[in-house]
Amino acid sequence: MTPVTEVAGRRVTLSNLDKVLYPDSGFTKGELLHYYATTADVLLPHLRDRAVSFLRYPDGPGGQVFFTKNVPPGTPDWVTTAEVPRSEGPARMVVVQDLPSLVWAANLVAEFHTHQWLVQAPDAADRLVFDLDPGAPATVVHCCEVALWLRERLAADGIGAYAKTAGSKGLHLLAAVRGASPEATSEYAKALAVEAEEALPGLVTHRMTKSLRPGKVFVDWSQNAARKTTATPYTLRARHAPLVSAPLTWDEVEACRVPADLEFLADDIAPRVEEHGDLMAGLLDPERAAELP
Repeated sequence: MTPVTEVAGRRVTLSNLDKVLYPDSGFTKGELLHYYATTADVLLPHLRDRAVSFLRYPDGPGGQVFFTKNVPPGTPDWVTTAEVPRSEGPARMVVVQDLPSLVWAANLVAEFHTHQWLVQAPDAADRLVFDLDPGAPATVVHCCEVALWLRERLAADGIGAYAKTAGSKGLHLLAAVRGASPEATSEYAKALAVEAEEALPGLVTHRMTKSLRPGKVFVDWSQNAARKTTATPYTLRARHAPLVSAPLTWDEVEACRVPADLEFLADDIAPRVEEHGDLMAGLLDPERAAELP
């Protein structure tokens, strides 16, 4: 029998709660649902009013992994959807606005990925993002060095940066911006990535070319494009373990000496939130949004 639970007045169908998604740790689908439900207070504000792409892994990271951008079949009528622009024409996507919608979406077993704009204003970027991706043998330790350089460079332009783990190998830097288009944020991010390569030539590349990336950190500026999405703060990732894209303090970035220093699992997040609150709450404060120079 498929369990049905009531979440804030909505009936949500759940399935396969005992299914092991992460064999190395025995982490189950029920634990995934529990993680998302108990992290909702800090996760939902980062999802609200943003079209969501789901990276689904219903049989665990070792099974089939696929992106779902359009509204999935069987989506309840109480889940908010929005029409969003795409190069091939407008499409309808899910917008996770509340706890019942989050629990329903979590039952799909998914990472959450969002654009750098709100559904009400797809032509206005309100986020600037850098994805710092290390090419082996470089690691997240090298990403931290690059992140600290970018933090200072952004501060010189009056832009406050927030860091989080990618939940895989690297780091994400985000900032709240206003008065810019996705084209403008992309152009600005690319210019800073080029500057970073010039300042740290042995460490950084701003180009995706695979042959340039071993031992360097690729500063991916392209995720500022209107069509691109980035892993949402606090999302679980489809990796070998239930790793989370976890917001960080800058002290943690500065202190990182080995990759394990910045690996956070689902069970690590509640104590972190209790201690720090949402380390990325500043992204949600319109007063902190900066104009690009």
